[in-house]
Amino acid sequence: MEIDGNNTERLQKDVGGLRAVEMFYRGIREIETGSVAFFQSRTRLNTPGLGTLIPENFREVAELSNQCLTLFDLELAQGLEAERTFRERDFFFQWISVYMPIRFLLEKGAESKLIRRMEAVGLDTNRMCFELPAKLLTEGSIHHARAIANLRNRGFHFLLTGFGGNNSPLMKLSDFPVDYVMLSQEIISYLGKTDRAASAVKSIVEFVSQLGAEPIADGVANAAQAEALYEAQCRYISGSLAGKYTLERYIRKRSEGYLKSEEDAPPEDEEGVESED
Repeated sequence: MEIDGNNTERLQKDVGGLRAVEMFYRGIREIETGSVAFFQSRTRLNTPGLGTLIPENFREVAELSNQCLTLFDLELAQGLEAERTFRERDFFFQWISVYMPIRFLLEKGAESKLIRRMEAVGLDTNRMCFELPAKLLTEGSIHHARAIANLRNRGFHFLLTGFGGNNSPLMKLSDFPVDYVMLSQEIISYLGKTDRAASAVKSIVEFVSQLGAEPIADGVANAAQAEALYEAQCRYISGSLAGKYTLERYIRKRSEGYLKSEEDAPPEDEEGVESED
């Protein structure tokens, strides 16, 4: 697969009436209140030859070159736009996330570039959270860790995703000072199996918390799982119980009526995020 990532204008160009780089969002909810605490983004690429590509299809290839930096620039622009839109719709949330390739952390002037972007739109740095992939634990270095620490000192947040999966060494987490850690769906799948499995999940939640990060459980599908996680001192969840990824234009307050018409409805595999606020 090849992405036309070296030319920003080509990536911004419409493909068959769709945005070439298309952002979807889902709410991360607080278990105790049920309200949306954060918004997490996910990108799809609409290509003329390969159709619609999900991150699993394009991230690895893009990150072999500076194509990933061009994508990051476009994703950040859309993320900042969505953050403003959600605030205008009176959603009360702490931050919105955008995927950051670990290559960007080593870019010269990365910190000043991000500060300028935030100042240009008049947004506080603490409203932005950067998602980092689990491969940070195997491919990251002390230079990545220092860059993360410096950006956190400027107010940005960091969310490590996919933690606890097959290729995610737990002890390496201590090397990287992230704010939030998203527990992989593999971990959550053990809930409800046996008492030993439940104890193992609780131990991982405690491990993350003791390192000073806030755990977020991904792949939560039912209330029983949410209750077990709450008992394990995990405050936040994402997954089908919290709401699936959907386009920004479908995310509305429940009181406003969340879909304008059937014609505007998202794809069948997407759900809107509704708020009780």
